[in-house]
Amino acid sequence: MRMEGRRTSSNVDDRRGMSTGKAAGLGIGGLLIAGLVMYLLNGKIDLGGLLQQAGGMGGTEVAQDYQPTAQEEALAEFSKQILASTEDVWTKVFREQVGAKYEPPKMVLFTSAVQTGCGGATASVGPFYCSADRSLYIDLSFFSQMKQQLGADGEFAYAYVIAHEVGHHVENLLGTLGQVHQKMQQSDKTTANNWSVRLELQADFLAGVWGYHEDKMFNSIDEQDIANAIRCSKVIGDDYLQKKSQGYTVPDAFTHGTSAQREKWLKRGLQTGDLRYGDTYNIPYSQL
Repeated sequence: MRMEGRRTSSNVDDRRGMSTGKAAGLGIGGLLIAGLVMYLLNGKIDLGGLLQQAGGMGGTEVAQDYQPTAQEEALAEFSKQILASTEDVWTKVFREQVGAKYEPPKMVLFTSAVQTGCGGATASVGPFYCSADRSLYIDLSFFSQMKQQLGADGEFAYAYVIAHEVGHHVENLLGTLGQVHQKMQQSDKTTANNWSVRLELQADFLAGVWGYHEDKMFNSIDEQDIANAIRCSKVIGDDYLQKKSQGYTVPDAFTHGTSAQREKWLKRGLQTGDLRYGDTYNIPYSQL
């Protein structure tokens, strides 16, 4: 991506070096990425333990001695630039396509664990969005894990991760996030998972919408960038992660969508830039 000289966002809370408790929010790879990482590192998966971890425990943040590497500082700078880009793009899209004012989220950078409006969270759940405090949370080491464990690399792939979480914020502003969460709470587990897939695929679409307008506004994206993002969408598909971790898939347990579905909706956003094409809720599940 061509980001030289671009502004950085001021809506950033840098808590790197602080420590806190446990729990989770709504992440791009969520518990499946955490399970894959645990499998690759330890040779086993304990999804039950991860689900318990996602239940929520509070904690206090304590400052610790922490010295970021030059590589991490570069990732932090890039992440702040991407957040600024989402602010520019969604301000324009909301004005032109929604007829409303865009209210940007905050991005919290942390290491290992963090306290959020949704409870405590550990880095093992991956980047996530908390609707309670309208903030997205990222431990920058996730980008290294993407490269090392999943083979997903490149600046636009990293930008896609941030744009996906901002997509959940857009869903929150549009009201779909709360509506879907309510439906999930009222449904059996399989149906709730299906609603989760619809929500995640729309966030992929919204990440694509951001990419479309980012390139139109700044001429910053080339074909290799798009290929990197599409590669990333494939390797965080539920079917890919389940096959990699356990050798088989359990479709009823999918929460984010298959590789093909995630690629499809990301591409649709990238190709159209139009919110009218991103309705993942009113079509048959088999057609997602």
